[in-house]
This record gives sequence, C-alpha cells and structure tokens, in this order.
Amino acid sequence: MADQRLPLQPGEVVPGFTLPAANRDGMVSLADLRGRPFLIGFYRGLHCPFCRRQVVQLGAVQPALRAAGIETLAVINTPVDRAKLYFRHRPTPVMLLSDPECLTHQAFGVPRIVMLPDGSSEQAVWPYRASGAQFMASRINPTGELPGPTFPLDANGVLNALDGFQMEEADNAILANHPTQLVGHFLVDGAGMVAWVQIEAPEGPNGISTFPTPQQLIAAAKGLAH
Repeated sequence: MADQRLPLQPGEVVPGFTLPAANRDGMVSLADLRGRPFLIGFYRGLHCPFCRRQVVQLGAVQPALRAAGIETLAVINTPVDRAKLYFRHRPTPVMLLSDPECLTHQAFGVPRIVMLPDGSSEQAVWPYRASGAQFMASRINPTGELPGPTFPLDANGVLNALDGFQMEEADNAILANHPTQLVGHFLVDGAGMVAWVQIEAPEGPNGISTFPTPQQLIAAAKGLAH
C-alpha cells in the first residue's frame, strides 16, 4: 500500500494530465476542461468485457450528463491505435482517452491489487494487498449474463466469447502488464476538485466489475448542481 496513493476524495484537487484521444484527433488535457465539470472513468483495457459494457453505459447516460453541463470521459488502459480501431466500429459520444501505462489511474489513486505470495507474513489489506486464496474464492456475475457466479478471469473469457471479441497482441500485453488494475469514477467540479468518487469492489473481490448505474451517475451529477 505504501507504493500506491489513496484514491482522491471529495474536496481534493485532481492532478494534471494530458492523454491522446481515441475517438477524435489530438490530445486532451485537464487544462482543456478547466471551468467545466466532468465525470471521468478509469478502466481496464479492451480485454475487460465489463469495462467495454460500462463505456456503452456511459454513452447512454452522456446526454443526461451533458444536459447538466457535465462532460463525460473514459480513460482506457489500451494503446491509442488499438483503441481507435475498436471504437471506429463502435462509436460512442463519450470522450475516450488512452493510457496504456495506467499513469493517470495511479495519479487519481485508483488501486491495483498486489497478490501476496503463498506463505507471506504480510497482512492482506483489500484492495491493495490480497491473498491468492481470497482472490481465487471470488465469484461475480454483475450484469447477469453469466450462467451463475463465476471466477472473474473465467468470466472475462465467457463474455469475450459471447461478444466475439478477439484478443490481439496489444490486449494480451496490457493484460499481462496490468492484470489487477481496478476501476474508478470521479466527478470533478469546474474548479478541478473532486465532488464524488466511486472505486470498484470496496468490500472485496466479489464486487469486481460492479460499476455505478446510470441512476447513480445522474444522482451524483444532480448533487453537484446543488
């Protein structure tokens, strides 16, 4: 945990960032958004079917957020060329940014799970440190598409097959380099301060891939307006 910063909390100023856009030209920076509230989600790469679904869900709720004066961004842990190709065939109104190294995930304090080796005397502190037994015992079915609660890595395979999603070399490399990155959502006000935050699986690994619903996102946006 010492090598990871804690997630940003309401009232804290967000760090600067500049990332390449995947569904428009050029780069996008925090300075470009200054003065405008925005919702920013930090996701795993395209290999994660639940993250792909959340981007679709963000696209569906984006008109309501825009009507409230809030920009919507999704930062995906995928190289920009791979992301451009994928989203060219699956367009979304959400502003998509690419961060294959998870540097902005880390800057905002979105945790990644460190798996403790068998026999380790170090205490497991979810979500920063987890035992193999704790993770292997987890079962998820957040979208109800699986036959039943399923081990997270197996769930990815089932849904990728269902989607006809073919893992490419870039996807395999991201999965190998960032296998335990979690997801986080932050609502940021026009002054660049966090107003609301949601981090994936706060109670334990059975919450992996459970993300905010449209109703929760809209409620957070309405809270910002008051």
